[in-house]
Amino acid sequence: METQLDPSKDDLPLMANTSHMLMKHYVLDLDVDFKSQIIEGSIVLFFETGSSCRKVGSSVERACHPRSDETFKIQAFELCHIPVTNASACSSKTGYNDFAVCGKGEKDTSDKNGNHSNRAQASGISSSKKCCDIENHGSEDFLLVLDCCDLCVLKVEEVDVAAVPGIEKFTRSAKLTEGSEELGNLRNQIVHELVTLPADRWEEQLYYYTCCSQAPGCGELLFTTSTWSLEIRKAGIRIPRDFPRAIRICYKTKPEGRSVTWTTDQSGRPCVYTMGSPLNNRALFPCQEPPVAMSTWQATVRAATGFVVLMSGENSAEPIQLQEGIFSWNYYVTMPMPASTFTIAVGCWIEVKRESLATEVMTNDVISLPFSKADFRLVEGGCGHLESPCRFQNPGATSQPVIPHRVFAPWCLKDLCAEILLELIPQCLSAAHATLGTHPFSRLDVLIVPSNFSSLGMASPHIIFLSQSVLPGGSHLCGTRLCHEIAHAWFGLAIGARDWTEEWISEGFATHLEDVFWAAAQQLPCHEAREQQELKALLRWRRLRDEVQNSEEELQVLRPKKENTGETSESGASIIKHGLKAEKIFMQVHYLKGNFLLRSLARRIGEATYFTFLRKFVQKFHGQLILSQDFLYMLLEDIPEQKGYGLSVESIFQNWLDTSGIPKPLLEESRTWKEGRLAQQVTAEVAKWIQVNRRAKKGSKRKRGQDEVAFQKLLPDQLVLLLESLLEEKTLCPRTLQCLEKTYRLQEQDAEVRHRWCELVVKHKYAAGYSAVEKFLWEDQAMGVYLYGELMVNEDAKQQELAHKCFAAAREQMDMSSAKVVAEMLF
Repeated sequence: METQLDPSKDDLPLMANTSHMLMKHYVLDLDVDFKSQIIEGSIVLFFETGSSCRKVGSSVERACHPRSDETFKIQAFELCHIPVTNASACSSKTGYNDFAVCGKGEKDTSDKNGNHSNRAQASGISSSKKCCDIENHGSEDFLLVLDCCDLCVLKVEEVDVAAVPGIEKFTRSAKLTEGSEELGNLRNQIVHELVTLPADRWEEQLYYYTCCSQAPGCGELLFTTSTWSLEIRKAGIRIPRDFPRAIRICYKTKPEGRSVTWTTDQSGRPCVYTMGSPLNNRALFPCQEPPVAMSTWQATVRAATGFVVLMSGENSAEPIQLQEGIFSWNYYVTMPMPASTFTIAVGCWIEVKRESLATEVMTNDVISLPFSKADFRLVEGGCGHLESPCRFQNPGATSQPVIPHRVFAPWCLKDLCAEILLELIPQCLSAAHATLGTHPFSRLDVLIVPSNFSSLGMASPHIIFLSQSVLPGGSHLCGTRLCHEIAHAWFGLAIGARDWTEEWISEGFATHLEDVFWAAAQQLPCHEAREQQELKALLRWRRLRDEVQNSEEELQVLRPKKENTGETSESGASIIKHGLKAEKIFMQVHYLKGNFLLRSLARRIGEATYFTFLRKFVQKFHGQLILSQDFLYMLLEDIPEQKGYGLSVESIFQNWLDTSGIPKPLLEESRTWKEGRLAQQVTAEVAKWIQVNRRAKKGSKRKRGQDEVAFQKLLPDQLVLLLESLLEEKTLCPRTLQCLEKTYRLQEQDAEVRHRWCELVVKHKYAAGYSAVEKFLWEDQAMGVYLYGELMVNEDAKQQELAHKCFAAAREQMDMSSAKVVAEMLF
């Protein structure tokens, strides 16, 4: 890359030169070793030349083909097995124990800084400065740059795809000769023919990818690693067109690698999972991180008996026993996706199943919405995405309200999941389908991840991670979060942001759709749905107001690169500003402002018209990457009458996306939310509690009957607003807090309510509630980070002692970003 980066800065570099070489498919072959906390194996990458060498993403795309999910019964990985016998291939002797699959790799050649190379052979190549200008074929070799961090790269080699039996069908237009240059061209032609097979030959394509990934090596490539990249070259190759299109990288992860976390689940069993690191997957395997590098993949993961391997694959993999105590799990994906969407979780998970078929809920029922009915028509004129099997062209998929789904959890949470999740998932899936139509993905796994997970949820293709914090306290928090993550199947996954700085495209849409899905899942009457959504809007408004007051202005802008959004360097490399800033992970401004923008547009246009448009947008852009203007221009072109009311892309940029602070249109709308019926009920309850507190302060000794106050039963969101309102009171005496806790059974409420209760406990130094704070900081780590700061800011010795005690207990297991933020508060 042209720019040297300071690793101490909080900007995240995307180093891959995707404009020169573009990853189209990758095959992972991995062993998981819990004893050493290392994942070791290989990745085979298949490339095409990038946009600087050919036109990418032009309108001349093949029409996509309908996919029948039933055809996926074929086990693509079992179609071919070619033993790797060549000495240069990355096979390894493997040793096992109860909780380990340990690959004994080659010698670690890392230097004192953890960087690796075979630079003794590489004639001193040590940085990407050696990368030649592809327009000026000088004397330097072409350099392939991959995103890579915290990995020990052991070997890089070209794969001899021409050695695969039956591969001749891809070489009909070329003659096999002995010359090395001709043979190299032949291998590249084979890969080109393979990656450009039409979508209706996806099974054959997977078969040959498998065969090619197991083919022997045909020469080591020169490489070096730096803090953020793996740089590869082949001596004498000066332009991307001649660079090998299939390469194998043998590597192993590091225990401290930031793409996965090694921990124990709630039952004390070891596990490892991708936790949504800002680094994404570059510390799990070398890859091209920029979203434009959309690729398909296959993976074989070996783990010991008792472990379950879950991944973001299309198939529900079944374990294959390789030998006593060792099982293999095989997954694949045929829909091109950015490498950042790859997800893995290995642990002693238990599948949660219904005890009786009689308890099935809504698996076949179709939810209907008051404002519209999902459009089940197939995409007219073909799809606009890269060629791949497509559910939007499959009549069976378009009319499927509930996709097949499974739930996995630690043993100790099995019953709670059965009680809550098994009921909610089909309801939420059906509600999502009623709103947006075809589910982009054919199946769904839901996994309850360990308590150190730094979020309430994370969506990947075919799998959702949920925090244990969403389970207690009834269905409200779990249902809303589930709806949020399901919404990401459309916005964030099937439709992604072309520029990662536009997070609002993913999170703003998911937050807005969360409310719509949840109202439909509960089958609420229109007026009740509207009341609950207005109450939610008030809570979000308060959160946004607080965040804007307490964060850097630069981090409040939804389109921080403004007119430069989507631009990269000539090589395809770019920098995500503040991408590594730990505090940014906990900010919600892109959720909240994005939600309010979409809510404002829906109200202005009319909900029926808006959601009709949204389905058309999904039909057009599924499987593609977008920028803000793609959505906004299509919206205004589809509903041209809005232009007459002064609504324009430029005005939306100016008011909502390109500026910090509270958008002006939102200031006007927010005044009405306090007047809603549910908010007014809370206001009345707050007044009662203020009266109770005044009496308690005076030490009134009235008779019991005179002291009793009739409090109304409140919804979870009303309870949150009540506690937030009481937080604004200067003092609440212990007697009031005790009564408050007892009246609403606050310890039995969901995590959002308990979080506000903990804040009250800390603010008023309510010692009787410190045990609740301690429990919250341990069990609800996804939400408890800023409680540490509140414990410290009061300068109370007992509270500070509690903060240090809780952090000491949780630090080793805590998410790295969370630990960094808390440490800065405490020390």
